[in-house]
Amino acid sequence: MSGTVVHGLLVDGETRCEHYGGPLDVIALRFACCREWYPCHLCHQAVADHDARQWSTDARSTEAVLCGVCGALLTIADYLEVSACPSCTAGFNPGCRLHHRLYFD
Repeated sequence: MSGTVVHGLLVDGETRCEHYGGPLDVIALRFACCREWYPCHLCHQAVADHDARQWSTDARSTEAVLCGVCGALLTIADYLEVSACPSCTAGFNPGCRLHHRLYFD
C-alpha cells in the first residue's frame, strides 16, 4: 500500500479496521469534511473531532477512494462503477454499497 496515512481503530496494512476486517474490506475513504483517510464511517466517528460530511454529487471526479492492496487512488465516480480495483484487481466488498449514502450524496 502507499504511504497514505489511514486513521482509525486497529487499521492493518490493507486498510481493514476493527469494524470491517474481512478479506474484501480493502478500501479507505477520504472524508469530505476533513480530507483525511479512514477505513469506515465508524472509525471516523470514533477518532475525528467533528461530524462526517458526504461528498456532493458534483465532486464525483475527486480521488477519494484508496485501494488498500496496491495504493491506487480512485475517483468517486470510478469507485461507484467497479467491484474491484482497476489497477490490481483486488475485489471490493459488495456490502459497502449499503453504506454509500454515508460517504456520497
